[in-house]
Amino acid sequence: MDREVSELSVPVPWGEIRGQVWGPDHGRPVLCLHGWADNCGTFNTLIPLLPKECRYVAVDLAGHGRSSHRPPGVFYSVPAYVADVQRVIDALHLHKFSIIGHSMGADIAGMYSALYPEMVDALILLDGYGFLPTDLKEISKVMRQGMDEMIQFEKITEEERRVYTYEKAVERLLAVNPTLSEQSAHILLERGLVQVEGGFVFSRDLRVNFKNIVRISLEQSLEMQSRSQAPALVVLSQKGFDRIFSEPAQKKFTPTLLRCLQDRNHKVVTVPGNHHIHLNNPEVVAPFVSDFLRTKVLSSSTNREHKL
Repeated sequence: MDREVSELSVPVPWGEIRGQVWGPDHGRPVLCLHGWADNCGTFNTLIPLLPKECRYVAVDLAGHGRSSHRPPGVFYSVPAYVADVQRVIDALHLHKFSIIGHSMGADIAGMYSALYPEMVDALILLDGYGFLPTDLKEISKVMRQGMDEMIQFEKITEEERRVYTYEKAVERLLAVNPTLSEQSAHILLERGLVQVEGGFVFSRDLRVNFKNIVRISLEQSLEMQSRSQAPALVVLSQKGFDRIFSEPAQKKFTPTLLRCLQDRNHKVVTVPGNHHIHLNNPEVVAPFVSDFLRTKVLSSSTNREHKL
């Protein structure tokens, strides 16, 4: 890593949002949002390859990495994460910024850009489409499943967290996430483990595993997509997101989302690799992201200087 990295902490009503900041104090701000069950370490290998004129703010989303877990009884959802983004942006006094989002982070980025279009000057979606619609016929089922999972979890009097040796924690992460290289697993575990008596526990909130109860249809997704004013870059991997849907029925919506992005003259590229190509082999992704930032943000005469 050839540039200084500092730790970020933003107070929120239930604790803090943590993260890392890279780059010069007055660099053009770029917010980096990781995927489900990851943490901001997912950008550790990519950011050093990106334009040095930018200031990259990579956050641990609530319930992930070193950020606080949500209060008891509170669900995790994309709109709740969007509100967290706005809390961070307010705390940093940003008025315009770019977003890089991976997977779930891309969904958060897409919704944020739709709700706060005046805030976002460029949108970079890594192996995600900005929205993930649910079939109308499935919405009630998955909403109920998420609620039942939460209620059953709350009946457990004491949260059981398995204690691992470091080596077993690496094995566990690679077993449940085979798209990670071993080096990438070590990077994510820097913020993904907490040392306790007898070994390590995973830091993320177990509740992030439950079904998301906030669902939107394809029609709602396309309407929101149209609200975003920022130019977008979509970087898809050949063996990535489309092959790992937790709900396979959602795959039928991605061609429509992609076509509408292309119809609005957004840039879509496909690269070799899997869902974590940006972390495993960042040199494959970095040229596209760097060129997009330079073309759409850094070289734009209409953008004002921004300060972090």
